[in-house]
Amino acid sequence: MKIILLGAPGAGKGTVAKLLMEADGSIQISTGDLLRAAVKEGTELGRQAKGYMDRGDLVPDSLIMDMMEIRLQEKDCRQGFLLDGFPRTIPQAEALKEVMKRLDISLDFVVNLDVPRDIILDRLTTRRTCANGSCQEIYNTKSNPPNADGTCKKCGSPTIQRDDETEGAILNRLEVYNEKTAPLIGFYQGEGLLKTFLSVNSKDTVEAVIKALKE
Repeated sequence: MKIILLGAPGAGKGTVAKLLMEADGSIQISTGDLLRAAVKEGTELGRQAKGYMDRGDLVPDSLIMDMMEIRLQEKDCRQGFLLDGFPRTIPQAEALKEVMKRLDISLDFVVNLDVPRDIILDRLTTRRTCANGSCQEIYNTKSNPPNADGTCKKCGSPTIQRDDETEGAILNRLEVYNEKTAPLIGFYQGEGLLKTFLSVNSKDTVEAVIKALKE
């Protein structure tokens, strides 16, 4: 499969991506992973990106697109890939379209995860993350709680509610998403690539996406 995953914070993109990868061996690609790998490997693009990051500046789209073009040509992408959290803006989507055209890569479609706002709020405000930086296991106080004393089941460290997962912070993140990223829904609809899935249960969503891929 070759798909892009769209969805608001808390829509379950990470969980859906993991299940889809398990289904057919496709790999997950995120800009965060691209940047970290390039910086760690010390590539020319990585050194350029590190300069921006060290100054606290955003890495330019042009640099990210150069990294993406290289990544999409690597051997493990032949089986398939899921772009998670990228593109985020219309200019990025247009640049990605040109890259894929050059590489003769066609998307199967773009998955838009549609989740009611009250479910997103419930998911994120009940999320807890292991405070151990080398673990960071994620829990949910309702569906997958940590130990009774609030510690991580894997490493025993305390679990915390992240600052960006309070209700006020989440509402702000949703507002930013609607302003900057939601317009991508219209862009890909215009390209004839958009498929929207009501995503309340990740396993049901994955089954629906796989069914759509086979049709």
